Amino acid sequence: MTAVPNIAKLRNALPFWLSLTLLPIVVYAAITGGWALILPVAATLLVFSVLDAMIGLNLDNANPATADHHLFWYRLITWVWFPIQLALIFGLIWYVGVTNHLTTLEKIVLFFGVGQISGAVGIVYAHELMHQKNRAERWLSDLLLGTVLYSHFRSEHLLVHHRYVGTPRDAVTARFGESFHRFFPRVLRQSWLSAFRAEREMLARKGRPWWDAGNPFWRYWTLKATFLILAMIIGGWAGLGLFIFQALIAIWHLELINYIEHYG
Repeated sequence: MTAVPNIAKLRNALPFWLSLTLLPIVVYAAITGGWALILPVAATLLVFSVLDAMIGLNLDNANPATADHHLFWYRLITWVWFPIQLALIFGLIWYVGVTNHLTTLEKIVLFFGVGQISGAVGIVYAHELMHQKNRAERWLSDLLLGTVLYSHFRSEHLLVHHRYVGTPRDAVTARFGESFHRFFPRVLRQSWLSAFRAEREMLARKGRPWWDAGNPFWRYWTLKATFLILAMIIGGWAGLGLFIFQALIAIWHLELINYIEHYG
């Protein structure tokens, strides 16, 4: 059997490429302004839910022994999403800075939609990539998470969440009776501390200090600083604010899902 991806495999994987349809929607919203600015938010929150309801539940079980070449078209979308998301975020930061047809409120609504895409798509793909053995794919995960200022999510998810889900040690497991408006600020603080502690303890078992070059937090900090500086260069203080805002919305979207999935 040939290892070259064929058209049949591409056709089967096409539903996983629906995330690309969000791109022209958000670009149209940015160019048009006004009522069109609700389209990215509506598309992210509603369209895929409607499609899920229409298509129904997939009861097929994936075969874990499936060869990599059969998964090429499924994995490719996760590989190409980082440059797409990078261009979307920073392209729009540049655009809203040079155009004069969008009010401040319209820019905020636009970047709310951008943050929804960064969270609903970008972080989801980053999650898939961080679980891969390939170093390049794990780097893509770090890059995607850097664009939403949530790089430590990889350490927290792999070293803490997977081991302690459903227990008090897992920050992203909502406590019974805990409302989301209490959960969210708590998890922002505790997940970072939990992730850092897990990496520090791993280094300590190897006889190395937390400031060792092998601590991935150095990479996390570098990536976040790079994207913050880039936003500032492209869009000034307004661009920096919009970048941070879309990152906050992306994180909010992720943690809302965590809250629902692991509550109690």
